[in-house]
Amino acid sequence: MSGAGAPDQQPLDCHDLRAAIVAASWHEQVMDGLVAGAQEAMRRYRVEAPTLVRVPGTFELPVVAQALAAQGYDAVVALGVVIRGGTPHFEYVCSAATQGLTRVALDHQVAVGFGVLTCDTEEQALDRAGLEGSHEDKGYEATAAALATAVAIKKIKRGYDA
Repeated sequence: MSGAGAPDQQPLDCHDLRAAIVAASWHEQVMDGLVAGAQEAMRRYRVEAPTLVRVPGTFELPVVAQALAAQGYDAVVALGVVIRGGTPHFEYVCSAATQGLTRVALDHQVAVGFGVLTCDTEEQALDRAGLEGSHEDKGYEATAAALATAVAIKKIKRGYDA
């Protein structure tokens, strides 16, 4: 199980953070689960009025994440799913999304939650989507990671130890 070894992180008070979720639209059932998990994490971490932006697919996540980062968001959570098929499309999209989101984080010094599922089958994606019967909730996990990282970045910028 890929979730083995995950930290047991208690929600932080993030009421002073500007946070956004950017979510792909392909694979609606999986994406609905990921978005619901991300929104639940925002609620538990006390983020006030998080922004939700939907985009066509996973390939479009980095450019919208970059636009949000440029607008001063402290945390951007990118959610998508790419399911392997019979063409190299899977590798191209996964690589572009990963590299693009990494670049956004580094170029803008903003926390980017990586909630992009890269799965061999739809069943694997459903098992990670935070739906009833799923073993993992990657939408929640990516959001929690982004918010905790945003808190650490704010402390560092203020001159405090993270």
